Amino acid sequence: VTELHPFDRRFRDKREVWEDAMRCLLPMFWEEGWEYHGKYFDFPLRNVIPKPRQRPHPPLWVACSQLETIEMAGRRGLGALGFQFVSADAAQAWVHAYYNAYTKRLDPLGPYATNPNIAVVSQFMCADTDEEAQARADGSTFFQFALRFYNEHGPVVPGTTSLWDEYLGWKASAAGRKAQSGGLIGSPATIRERLHRFAESGVDQVILLNQAGRNRHEHICEALALFAEHVMPEFHAMEPEHQAWKQAVLSGKVELAEIDTEPFNLLSLQAVKQK
Repeated sequence: VTELHPFDRRFRDKREVWEDAMRCLLPMFWEEGWEYHGKYFDFPLRNVIPKPRQRPHPPLWVACSQLETIEMAGRRGLGALGFQFVSADAAQAWVHAYYNAYTKRLDPLGPYATNPNIAVVSQFMCADTDEEAQARADGSTFFQFALRFYNEHGPVVPGTTSLWDEYLGWKASAAGRKAQSGGLIGSPATIRERLHRFAESGVDQVILLNQAGRNRHEHICEALALFAEHVMPEFHAMEPEHQAWKQAVLSGKVELAEIDTEPFNLLSLQAVKQK
């Protein structure tokens, strides 16, 4: 709300505006001359340059801060970029929802190249022991806390709240301690175990978020090196099997069960609750 209203945009219209923008902008990637006259955008005939060197164009993704956007991404033929799921069951449910939407209800917003992929972002810090990794990732949960704080309280009057003090209190709570030990934070063995849960659910890609908190550059480099040496090779070797499964799903040879996502349809961490 606070991001959209100053630009005279209503929160309830943002999906419709976004879809209109997609229809307006994407043909500029390949059309030599393009004009668009829609509900929210009016663009005169122009040849927009430079055009992408990649053909037909770079893969298209949409950020899914709201879980239900994952199904929409599949229906529109876009890659889904989401936060880490709360459980392996939730991951499987949303993977099924995504690929069923893509294979059964595909309705793209234009003649673009579709990008059937689902990726999740996870906090990351790898060290020799779980305890060392958690210590090095100290403060990385502030981002997660801030999203939850604003989801619960909405916009606050500037100067009335110390967000850092609120964070320190939450960090010492059971929820804060659980968050600190979650994600892909731990030893190679711990991270390997958690990544297997992603793999078993059918997630295509996992994005490692380690530029958060008070971590140090050398710790980030050490974590990536440790991960590359002791974790990545096993999952790299599994990729052909995953791609074979994925192609079978896309071709219809494998049909995924329609799993009810409602038990896993948590409120967006970024959505402001209506009081």
